[in-house]
Formats: sequence, structure tokens, C-alpha cells
Amino acid sequence: AGGSVTLTCSPVLTVSPSWLSPGVSVTLNCSVKDPSAGWRFYWYKAVPRLSDMHYFYHNRHPGWMNYHGVHDSYSYDLLPGSTNGTEQDSYIVDGQTHTAGYVCRAARGDPVFYTHYSEPKFVWSGDVHSLASLTVSPDGVQHFTSDSVLLSCEGNSTKWRVKSLPENSYWSYCSNWRRMTRSTCTIHRYRLSAAVFWCESGSREFSNAVNITIQDHIILVSPVHSVTEGESVTLGCKCWTEKILSNVTFYKNDKLIQYDTRVDMKISAVSKSDEGFYRCEYSGNLSPQSWIQSSIVNMCFDYLALPDFIQ
Repeated sequence: AGGSVTLTCSPVLTVSPSWLSPGVSVTLNCSVKDPSAGWRFYWYKAVPRLSDMHYFYHNRHPGWMNYHGVHDSYSYDLLPGSTNGTEQDSYIVDGQTHTAGYVCRAARGDPVFYTHYSEPKFVWSGDVHSLASLTVSPDGVQHFTSDSVLLSCEGNSTKWRVKSLPENSYWSYCSNWRRMTRSTCTIHRYRLSAAVFWCESGSREFSNAVNITIQDHIILVSPVHSVTEGESVTLGCKCWTEKILSNVTFYKNDKLIQYDTRVDMKISAVSKSDEGFYRCEYSGNLSPQSWIQSSIVNMCFDYLALPDFIQ
């Protein structure tokens, strides 16, 4: 008896919800291939480790990361109550307010057999905090394929990396697929897509996350970061091929709310009743939708058409 052995299989971790809301708990679920009795589950928070990054370049898909590339990018801190594992295959995280990564693994038997760690999964927050923040220029969550979009990391660190989790669910670093210069990443002529972007710092911090979509025709203009309830917000509409002068239609939850000679729509004092999905239409072309959320603390704008893996 005694000792331990690592199994080659990896459990699958799921997190819910994927985007944080004030006061909402995060539920982690760890699934193993053989769900019979006897498993104990171990829960970890993933902490960025910039000095040990390794990349995997597949011949057909540059920048995709293999198992070791993902796990060499983070260290793992056991979550409270997880030192001896739990019998339950789920774990509740209370009080999480910022972007965070989580990992699980399972064990059973005597000697103890451990699985590999699961792939890290994230809960994202749009709230900015001083230790690490991501800003987008031009300010907005929707951009044209012809735009150069600058992602900037700011906070209490001199080392940064910009990460994204695109629609195909494969990990990517800015330095693999675009230009990373110190604390900034430039996206230029990116393909049509939707992906979540965030910063990771050398001081072990995650920034706020931004879900960016790249389009080629019509986009809705709305701020990236949150605004306080009661403030005014102006939504606009932009066309790739021409300047819009008049006659823009705005929709909330797919119901027409404004159609006249104006090119933008102003919400003079945002309240709970203004929550919903907004989009614009010009010359028969519709933009993607954006979600407007109002609360006492803030209002967040996030692009609706999230990839399946983060819905």
C-alpha cells in the first residue's frame, strides 16, 4: 500500500456560468470516462505562469497548443476544502468577482491513481480592476475585417500576454497569431469570427475579458466597458462601404424601437427596463446583436453571438 500513480486519461471540466454576474456562484463539474464509485475529485485555481510558456505549432494549424503547452502556462493552487479531495464531482465557488481559471483532476485506489489535470476552463468578467485590465482601441466590441484593433494590457506588471479562446475552442496566444509588443497586441485584417480576449500578467493576475466580433458589413457601436446606471448611452451604426447619413433602424429584442432620420440612438438614463439585445439596420443589412445590462453597479455591453462553448 501507499504511493501514487498518474493515469494517462484526463477528466473534462465544465464551468457555469461562463460570464460572471454580481452575487452569482460558479459551479464546477468534473467528469471522468469511467464514472463508477470510488473517485475523489481535486479542485484547483489556475494561476498564470508567464516565464514557462511553451508553444505547440501544428503543421496545419500554427499556434494551437498541445497538452503540455497548456499546462506549462499555469500553476495550480488547491481550492479550499480540496486537500483530501471531495466525493462529489461538483464544487461551488462563491464570491468570485474577476476573471479566473479552474482545473480539476480525479483519483482512486490504493495505491492512489491520479488522472491528468483537466484543461483549464474560465469564468469571465467584464469588470475592470486596477491590478490587470484589458482595453480595446477603437473602443467597441464589434469591428470590421479591415480594422486594426489594438488590445492593451495595463496594471502592476511588466510582463503580459494576451490570450484568446476563439470559436474553434483551441487556445491561442497573441504572439502566435498576431503582433505582440510588450503589453499590446494588434489584430489586423482578422477573419470573420467571435472570440473572447483577456490579459494575463507576470504578477499572476487575470484582466477583464472582452468578447470581440469581426464583421465585414454592418456593426453596432457600443462601449466596451461598464457604465453606471442612470448615465446616458449612445448606440450607433456603422457601414463598412459608406458613411451612414440617416434612416437607421434600431431594434431591442428584435422589436423596432426607433426609425427616423437620426443615425444613432440615445438612452438618456439607463435603467433596468433598458436591458435587452440591441441591433441596428441600414439599407436592409442587420448588425449582430449586443446585450445591454443595467444594474445599480454597472451596465455591461457584450456581443450576443458567443461561440457554443461559452454559452
